[in-house]
Amino acid sequence: MGGTGIAVATELSSGAISSILESVPGIAHVLRSPVADAMVNLSRAAAGVGPFNIQDARELIRYAVRRGLIGSDEGDRVTAEVEGAAAVKAEKAATRKAAREERRRVAARAAGGHGRPAHKPSAPSHKHPAPKAGGKHGGGAKGAAHGGHRPKAGGHH
Repeated sequence: MGGTGIAVATELSSGAISSILESVPGIAHVLRSPVADAMVNLSRAAAGVGPFNIQDARELIRYAVRRGLIGSDEGDRVTAEVEGAAAVKAEKAATRKAAREERRRVAARAAGGHGRPAHKPSAPSHKHPAPKAGGKHGGGAKGAAHGGHRPKAGGHH
């Protein structure tokens, strides 16, 4: 029971790391840094193909401060500016959503309360009855009873 043991590598070369990342599916995502995720997410948001997340902006600003790329005071100013802009944008979105919901409620009430919005307002049927097959004024008691049109000269037969 000698002193033979297993040697464990404590450092990996970049080639070995690349080989591991290629051979184990999904490990690159697990090992990716939060800063890399923030850069990717903010790039997508800037291009308009993804949502903006304030946490990504904070992460990237903290990274820049930690690395000495920007000063702490500038990091605080930029963070406050971004948070303020995000709050205004969220408030505007909430206002638009509330207005859209109110328009839907009003349209649903106008449509008879069936819960579906009316896409196009139509004239109430009691004011303008649909034309009858027999002619423009249709005739009969219904038109006259509803304050409709007067019979043609010569009256009814």
